[in-house]
Amino acid sequence: MSLKKPKFWDYKRPNIYSYVLWPLTIIIQIINLIRARFKKQKKFNIRSVCVGNIYIGGTGKTSLSIKINEILSKKKIRSCFIKKSYISQIDEQKLLASRGKLFSAKKRSEALIEAEKDNYQIAIFDDGLQDYSIKYDVSLVCFNNLNWIGNGMTIPSGPLRESLNNLKNYNHVFLNGNSENLSNVTSAILNVNPTINIHIGKYIPLNLKDFNLNDNYLAFSGIGNHETFISMIKDNGMNVVKDIKFSDHYNFKIKDINKILDLSKQLNCKIITTEKDYLRLENDNIDQIRYIKTELHIVDEDKLINAIIQSND
Repeated sequence: MSLKKPKFWDYKRPNIYSYVLWPLTIIIQIINLIRARFKKQKKFNIRSVCVGNIYIGGTGKTSLSIKINEILSKKKIRSCFIKKSYISQIDEQKLLASRGKLFSAKKRSEALIEAEKDNYQIAIFDDGLQDYSIKYDVSLVCFNNLNWIGNGMTIPSGPLRESLNNLKNYNHVFLNGNSENLSNVTSAILNVNPTINIHIGKYIPLNLKDFNLNDNYLAFSGIGNHETFISMIKDNGMNVVKDIKFSDHYNFKIKDINKILDLSKQLNCKIITTEKDYLRLENDNIDQIRYIKTELHIVDEDKLINAIIQSND
């Protein structure tokens, strides 16, 4: 889903718009509660790991899914990706398919059945935490350190799919970012669930040597964690004179690219974006645009992978 989040969602506190929408929020919460309680969950033979979130967009699910698959592959464990088929998320599907075997279908359970038939040992779900038809073996709730929980309210009053108090129902949280706000986020999580396992990730650029750090750059992205992307490249010595944020999964048009090209000429700088966004550009004047390829470094890698292989949520 391509989503332009309302700005008030990410205010530190709810504002008047949040409270006006509160009656609708209550109705949606009740509907979701009924769905969760009465939906019959199916357990499959293949081990299932859900990399999901309760904050809408920009929590690093795809990056974490790719990293988990890479680690499992090195351990000679046959793992694959499961992704629900959304036209608006072709970029993520392309990215996953370029990193491993992807099974995609309108229903995640259908894709999982295909993975089971092909004798895969572990299925990694990129998203699907709120898909109550599947009983996952392990669920990882992802957050971005900068975005955290926005104003702390659920849809449509805020950016949360579930209340933060629902962390009591989970055993694992994964924090993505560049270590910003880490102490405050960790304390808030432990206040809700003192026994939850908190795992930490940090983004690392892989092709930084391909760029001249003496150049000036215009950076743009259509991802949910734009601020983390900008923070990462700045922390690694890139001089970003202008950054442009589009909505998550934004479908770039020729006029958008032309505006970016014109602006880069005015500012006398080069253009940089994310790999995910670059895959979405196709062939629209992209010869002057380059992308940063990133990898997620898992600080407590052994602990996380052992939980994925051995534990049951």
